[in-house]
Amino acid sequence: MGGFSALICIDNFFKTAYDTYYMDSAMNKIARKVKPDFFDHVQIITEYFLSRRKTIRRIKREKQRNKNPILDWIEAFIWAACMVLIINQYLVQAYEIPSGSMIDTLLIRDKIFVNKLAFGPELLPGLAKLPSPIKPKRNDIVIFENPSYISRGPVFDIAQRIIYMLTLSLVDIDRDEAGEPKAHFLIKRAAGMEKDWFKMRNGGFYIRFAGTDTWMSEEDYNKAVGYTHHLSRLMAQEDYPALVAAGKAAAYADLNMNIPQRLLDEAADAGSMRNPDYLAYDRARLAVLRSAQPDESRYRTLLSRHDLGWYVPEGRVLPLGDNRDNSRDGRYFGPIRKDKVLGLGMFIYWPLARIGVIR
Repeated sequence: MGGFSALICIDNFFKTAYDTYYMDSAMNKIARKVKPDFFDHVQIITEYFLSRRKTIRRIKREKQRNKNPILDWIEAFIWAACMVLIINQYLVQAYEIPSGSMIDTLLIRDKIFVNKLAFGPELLPGLAKLPSPIKPKRNDIVIFENPSYISRGPVFDIAQRIIYMLTLSLVDIDRDEAGEPKAHFLIKRAAGMEKDWFKMRNGGFYIRFAGTDTWMSEEDYNKAVGYTHHLSRLMAQEDYPALVAAGKAAAYADLNMNIPQRLLDEAADAGSMRNPDYLAYDRARLAVLRSAQPDESRYRTLLSRHDLGWYVPEGRVLPLGDNRDNSRDGRYFGPIRKDKVLGLGMFIYWPLARIGVIR
């Protein structure tokens, strides 16, 4: 209040000085029979405002010198924290890659910047999202909330995200029983768009675009449109016969039937596979169950998804990891709503050897 009163007094002082100076100048001109002109007015006003600005700056410097350094430091920290939060929440957010699901595009511990403005930022962490005319496109790298994530409550979620943003992804308080960060957010490639049909065959991703009746492999589509990103496979094609045999053997076990020795021999190597294609295994198992129990509608429905494909409803995208044999993605939890997409992957900023645009 003291500083404010001082500014009012200074303002009144200059107003009085201006009036006095103006009247004196005018009277001198009248005495000399010279009428004050436009340039006299400009000179008087300019001198007044320049002097006033200098005085205000001097008062601010004096107040700064008299300020408690600890309070000054706290104020600077709060302002910096607010700016970081605003930038992270509404413009660009730092994010650390937690798993190998996007190898080779993104590696574990890569630090990236995500464009939060592209698809509309959230007003508050985890709350209402602003609309955006820009929608995710095919092959965009998108970040979204894990559909399988179990929240610990809105207060904790907001606190976790604020701390995560303030520390530029260095500190994550949301951890599991083993002390590892929970997969609150996922980053994947938007491989399927609304009204697409898709299916998997021996790890390959096939698309039937809206309005067509033919299937195209993802590799052929990317080659046709000029996409050059690499899709990683951990499972070799020659391992699929053993995996299919293991799926069929599992169906015999589910039916409490003796497993043919031929299947046991063919499936012998399946147990040593580190990253088996679960969808191929499940399709082989369901085919045997469907043949054994044709009246069981559940098996018929589940198998038809593998044979006929999955449909991506309107307003949704299908996210897949580039590391197809080691990615928990839309093949398991389904397509996600477009308004749940929180950001667009921009570029890697750490480690320095990997700096570059994400493609």
